[in-house]
Amino acid sequence: MRASAGVVFDVGDAWVRRSRAVLLRGAQIEVRRATLVALVGPNGAGKSTLLSVLAGDLPLASGRALFEGRDLASWKPAELARRRAVLTQSIKVGFPFTVSEVVSMGRAPWARTPESERDEHLVAAALAEAEVSHLLGRSFPSLSGGEQARVAFARLLAQDTPVLLLDEPTAALDIGHQEDLFRTVRRRVDRGATAVVVVHDLALASRFADEVVLLDGGRTVARGTPAEVMRSQLLSAVYRHPLRVTEHPVDGSILVAPCTKNPTEESIP
Repeated sequence: MRASAGVVFDVGDAWVRRSRAVLLRGAQIEVRRATLVALVGPNGAGKSTLLSVLAGDLPLASGRALFEGRDLASWKPAELARRRAVLTQSIKVGFPFTVSEVVSMGRAPWARTPESERDEHLVAAALAEAEVSHLLGRSFPSLSGGEQARVAFARLLAQDTPVLLLDEPTAALDIGHQEDLFRTVRRRVDRGATAVVVVHDLALASRFADEVVLLDGGRTVARGTPAEVMRSQLLSAVYRHPLRVTEHPVDGSILVAPCTKNPTEESIP
């Protein structure tokens, strides 16, 4: 099957089961080239599961999952590693590798290929872009949680793939570094990369994403631009808590905040 023009991922009626649990219930997503897509929703909505499906790490019980027009199950691991880079929630390094060594691991898929000649340059560039060059000789386990997260992000950047998949990359970061990470991803997308990011901060999703996919109970509830998805009544229903969506008085960006009562239709932007 050939990919539709510009479509990187095409997932439809996706079901994922683990033991007796159903993690995805007919979820769907289409990701087009050179876009930043944010996956949002409450805990247990299926965001990380869907990202694992896109990464090719989790098979479907039924449904369709295509990457560049091919069934994800047909891709070899080495092929995928050169097409997409994945940043998971858990950062596990079993030995006291230095920061330089950890970031260099991102170049492993390119070993024994002509691209390996760029290893040194790309590692240095990734360290600088993630703002961790000053940690170069430090042991990875000695770093703080936030520093480890930024080094893991640098490893993702060093892999230098056209597709980036990130699962809650800002969870351990302070506000400034959250902004820096999203700006970095946004720059890559503006240069032609494609990114799918699981994120809990709805303001970050609204500011940086081209498209937002809202999940709940393993289902895709809504897809569209931030303005189309970030609606008070819809978010309140999905998050099971009153939320009000407003515009920032200075820059017009979307703000989402808890409120004391359920929004009415008139409060929807």
